[in-house]
Amino acid sequence: MAVVTSPPRMTEMTAQPWSQVGAEEAQWMRPHLRLIFDQMADGIRGHVTEYNRPGDPNYGRVTQTAVEHSVEHFVRIIADPGASWTEVRQVFFEVGFGEAVEGRSLDHLQNAMRFGSRIAWRYLAAEAQRQGKPPALISLLAEAIFAYLDELASAAAQGYSRAREKAAGEREHRRGRLLSLLLSDPPPAPEIVREQASLAGWPIPQRLAVVVLDPRPGSGSDGPGGLPPDLLSGIDRGRACLIVPDPDGPGQGDRLGLTLAGWTGAVGPSVPAGQAVVSLTWARNTLELIKDGTVTPSGNSRTGLLARAEEHLPELLLKRGGTLAEAVAARRLAPLDKVEAAYGIRLADTLLECMKNGFNATAAAAKLCVHPQTVRYRLSQLHKMFDINLEDPDIRLEFMLLLQTWIRRSG
Repeated sequence: MAVVTSPPRMTEMTAQPWSQVGAEEAQWMRPHLRLIFDQMADGIRGHVTEYNRPGDPNYGRVTQTAVEHSVEHFVRIIADPGASWTEVRQVFFEVGFGEAVEGRSLDHLQNAMRFGSRIAWRYLAAEAQRQGKPPALISLLAEAIFAYLDELASAAAQGYSRAREKAAGEREHRRGRLLSLLLSDPPPAPEIVREQASLAGWPIPQRLAVVVLDPRPGSGSDGPGGLPPDLLSGIDRGRACLIVPDPDGPGQGDRLGLTLAGWTGAVGPSVPAGQAVVSLTWARNTLELIKDGTVTPSGNSRTGLLARAEEHLPELLLKRGGTLAEAVAARRLAPLDKVEAAYGIRLADTLLECMKNGFNATAAAAKLCVHPQTVRYRLSQLHKMFDINLEDPDIRLEFMLLLQTWIRRSG
């Protein structure tokens, strides 16, 4: 006849209920472990369809290993509550890691663990009753199994999170590598870019634009966080930069401004994907114009302060050919240097606004905040000073660039 033992009375919940079962109880459980292993493995494969893979023996071995380690360890910590958890936690850490690698959620694993623990509990409860164990012990076994299940689930969740973090890190590395390839000068072979884009999970767009951002105090070279996944981010010469796909799409400008709220930067022109370095070059030049005060970016407190290169073509062309423009301006606009400095600047401003407004004196006067007759008088003087047709389209294009250079040089 079986000896009836009474488990310790429990006055409150404990984090390790298996430690209160009694070491002697492990003895009657051990002869049944093999049968419990098989019933749990068969039950999980039959109940959780995602784990029923007859054509994948490796997956079956993983299930069997997890079951055997968990049940054997459960009985071991009943016999010795101080026994190590290292091995069993590693097993379930790797199982959770594998779930993430295969692209599944933890739901299937948790379902399998719950179902397997029910099978183990039913078997042990039936055997305990057959041996005449008291109901209090059977209840304590149930609590111990549930608490033990929580420990294993925690280990699996840690493995799952680690795999997700690793995958995210690899993905960011690949996206950073893709950004570097796209911005390389000269550009790499298209097949190399396509391969890296596939690894990074970033569809190559027909057109793109590059954004270069001015570092914010305290941010180092780090760029904005929480970016949409379609934006590639990286570092260019110590500054954060982005590649924006399909920048000409509807609403893309407003969306970019909201995404970069609080940042100041320059947006290069829209170019084919294979010419990203062209967009980068003009974004860099535009950012330099922002920093020296030549260009004022647009935006407000709710959006980023951005200047678009294509909206500042004259300033950019002058910057690119600055020394040449200054030399030519000094020669071509020499008549302006022969009058009093302040008046020379007023004449230059007048001529520039007239050229911008098609020599419409009224429109130019509105911009200059003077009377149209004043504009006409100054134009008359300018025609006498310059022995050329100032309204000639070719002359106008050249002078519009040179006048800006001369005005800036003259203060």
